[in-house]
Amino acid sequence: MDIIREDLSEKKRKKRIVMAAAAAGAILLITLGLSKLKPAAPTVEKSTIWMDTVKRGPMVRQVRGPGSLVVESSGIRVLSAATEGRVERLLVEPGALVQPDTVILEMSNPELQRDALDAEQAMKAGQAELMNTRVAVQRDKLDQKARAATVESDYHQAELQAETNEGLHKEGIVASLVLKLSQVRAEELETRNALEKERLAIAEDSAKAQLEASEAHFQQLKVQAELMHSQMDALKVRATIPGVLQEVPVQVGQLTQPGTMLAKVVQPNKLKAQLKIAETQAKDIVIGQPASIDTRNGIVPGKVSRVDPSSQNGTVTVDVALEGELPQGARPDLSVDGTIELDRLKDALYVGRPAFGQEKSLVGLFLVNEDGDEATRVKVKLGKSSVNTVEIVEGLKPGDRVILSDMSAWDAHDRVRLK
Repeated sequence: MDIIREDLSEKKRKKRIVMAAAAAGAILLITLGLSKLKPAAPTVEKSTIWMDTVKRGPMVRQVRGPGSLVVESSGIRVLSAATEGRVERLLVEPGALVQPDTVILEMSNPELQRDALDAEQAMKAGQAELMNTRVAVQRDKLDQKARAATVESDYHQAELQAETNEGLHKEGIVASLVLKLSQVRAEELETRNALEKERLAIAEDSAKAQLEASEAHFQQLKVQAELMHSQMDALKVRATIPGVLQEVPVQVGQLTQPGTMLAKVVQPNKLKAQLKIAETQAKDIVIGQPASIDTRNGIVPGKVSRVDPSSQNGTVTVDVALEGELPQGARPDLSVDGTIELDRLKDALYVGRPAFGQEKSLVGLFLVNEDGDEATRVKVKLGKSSVNTVEIVEGLKPGDRVILSDMSAWDAHDRVRLK
């Protein structure tokens, strides 16, 4: 009898459907499994990053900034023109050592020279007038004394004559009229004697007033002559202090007006450091804080002497008074680096300062595992900061190792592999 056979093509079709379904299920399972896996962490070379270990202990808070050495105000002498004048000679070049009496330049002023001569002559005339007044006053005083002495002598003679006549009148030798005349004469001379004494006192006061007026006039002429002389002497511009001639901004033949700057002398040993501190770090700086200045040829200790109340271009100017001996080569405008000590934290949890993150802020740092082959991002709260360290408020513990380098390239990842 005949046997019914299945079509071979139908079997193949069913087999293919089963295999396709199995493959689809396998792919679905694989996809589901992969979706539950963590994404692959990027790899970072250890040699390209900077890591530090969290520590506990004393922490010194410091701020640092660049700056330069400048001359203190007490060590700068700006020489200005006292009068109008023309520069005739420049005797010293900038950079030369000078002493207080060193003449830096000479000027001329014919009108001032003429006025000085007139003032000198007027002073001499006033001196002669004073001497004449003294002689005249002395002569008048002597004449007045002579007249007073004559009247006093006549008075005493008349007084004696009146007393003698009174005795003789009692004996009947002198008439009453003679006695009366002698008494009247004595009384008259007594009055004249009193008047002459008053006149002598008034004459002495008048002589004193005349002498004082003449003396005052002479002193006025003398002061004027001395002023002219000092102005003439100022035409020779002297350094007035020992130091270095830093600047001479005038030229030979230049006509200057009163107040024009002629030269500047500085004392190089009177220097201070002027630092530029970022305004975000300058808020805790106060006068008196210790500092150290690196001149690149030695470190000089100092203390903060002034903090500028305003900021410019994001920095605050801080003056540091130098307390140590300046190293050789220290001079005005020398570039330096300064470090100021703000305070000391006795027991703080701290770590090296990360590339990003201000003090008292919340930042994300990569915490390195014990094996050192992987790092995971953690939230860390920062406290007070210093030049190279920052206080840890929370998020880390002593012994933890964190990455301090700039990890902004891996902001999209919370985990990195280290090799």
